[in-house]
Amino acid sequence: MRNDCPVLEGRHVRLEPMQLTHLDGLVAAAAVDPTLYGWTIVPQGRAPMLGYMESAIAAREAGSAVPFVHVRVEDGRVVGSTRFFDLDRWAWPETHERFAGSIYDGCEIGWTWLAADAVRTALNTEAKLLLMTHAFERWNVLRLQLSTDARNERSAAAIERLGAKLDGRLRAQKLASDLTPRLSLRYSILNDEWPAVKAGLEHRLARS
Repeated sequence: MRNDCPVLEGRHVRLEPMQLTHLDGLVAAAAVDPTLYGWTIVPQGRAPMLGYMESAIAAREAGSAVPFVHVRVEDGRVVGSTRFFDLDRWAWPETHERFAGSIYDGCEIGWTWLAADAVRTALNTEAKLLLMTHAFERWNVLRLQLSTDARNERSAAAIERLGAKLDGRLRAQKLASDLTPRLSLRYSILNDEWPAVKAGLEHRLARS
């Protein structure tokens, strides 16, 4: 299975494949305001961040994730991390056009966090546009998924602003950041919805 990991670059942000050379930058970004991460697992300190990165890189090498770091174009500073995961390939018959015409059929964008000064900026909007464009136009996915802790109202509102549709609530879906069973909100964007979502993101970027 192909699991390409390119640099995705825009005017405001460059999404670079995660490497251990990004360690100091991620440690510094996470330390700007740790109170932002009440519902998100964001390691604090060098050793926890190193373990986080090693796990993400191992997932990439296993073909199950594609982790990136956010690098702000303006100053070259690392300001966060995100990744593709749950990369899904359906069992199409060899006679179907998608057997050779697509890389993945579905994926999720998640494990996303940003330093305080990058939250709700053009950088964040552009990062989502770059990731989704890659998923829908390079990988030709049919479904892109996003999830959040139901208590994380800021994250849920941001996902809804993208144009994603709520699929449902998953009870005790995973371990939450506070070590309780997490009630997750699951959202998705489908391939035929992508043109409208893309236009909305491009409009928001043009206004910013």
